[in-house]
Amino acid sequence: MENCTWMVIVNPKAGSGRGLKDWPIISNQMYNSGLVFTCLFTEHKYHAIELTVKAINDGYRNIVAVGGDGTIHEVVNGIFIQKAVPTTEISLAVIPAGTGNDWIRMFGISKTYSEAVRSMVEKRTVLQDVGKVQFYETRVRHTRYMANVAGLGYDAVVNLKYNHLKDEGKYGRSLYLRSAFNTFIGFRSQYFSIFTDGKPFYEGMVFSGAVGIGKYNGGGMIQTPNASFDDGLLDLTIIKKMSKFRVIRNFKLLYSGNIYTMPKVLFTQAKKIEIRTIPDTRIEIDGEAVGTSPVTFELVPRSIRVVVGVNFTF
Repeated sequence: MENCTWMVIVNPKAGSGRGLKDWPIISNQMYNSGLVFTCLFTEHKYHAIELTVKAINDGYRNIVAVGGDGTIHEVVNGIFIQKAVPTTEISLAVIPAGTGNDWIRMFGISKTYSEAVRSMVEKRTVLQDVGKVQFYETRVRHTRYMANVAGLGYDAVVNLKYNHLKDEGKYGRSLYLRSAFNTFIGFRSQYFSIFTDGKPFYEGMVFSGAVGIGKYNGGGMIQTPNASFDDGLLDLTIIKKMSKFRVIRNFKLLYSGNIYTMPKVLFTQAKKIEIRTIPDTRIEIDGEAVGTSPVTFELVPRSIRVVVGVNFTF
């Protein structure tokens, strides 16, 4: 297998079916740009993980994900699961076809297909940090790798409802807002016990939490505005229990990058974050509902090689 050949992993359901509908346009632009590639379509949830592992074992060292944040999450986990080569020997590119497309914002990757393809041709890369996340599902401990942002509490329950609606075949940007509203009405804050780098950080009632390698999640929210993809630190933002009126009044700050001006918001940075809750809280990673607390986040520094956008400045 030549090192210049790309394995393209397409999620046909991404972006309300845009992955499948736009693939002829994307593949034509890749072909006309002189890229050599093979294409595979995902057929079910977590299939991109399997396809990534097989591609690397078959000798591919360049992988492009055509989809959204969930597809990227699966490909990154496939890169970590495989044992054929160090993770940094794989180059990951993305052609965004999802709904939220939050991860690409870190690297200046264009939503325009022609520009995203051009970034593959130029193939400028950086190494980004990744978070190793350990959590529980039906009392069994699981490990996942986080490329962008994880949510706990309110965020994670919203995500769970949102994914259920998508699994039922419903699409559209309004789904997330609908899920957020339906969750908000009945949601109750939970008791969190948080340790950062082995030291107590906070104990008390929490409405929502976010741990980030990147800044953006939830379709443009900026819950970890100080995050940097290669600074060797995880960013933690905690929104303590507050009245529903105050949450609504400050909601726009989640999109402005000024979340730390909100009352009852705590933030810190660490290489390891441990969170226990009463009762157990839901967890989402990169927009994927995965399990429940207790949860541990550990930084894996500069462990994924990412193809950046054409206008990205180092």
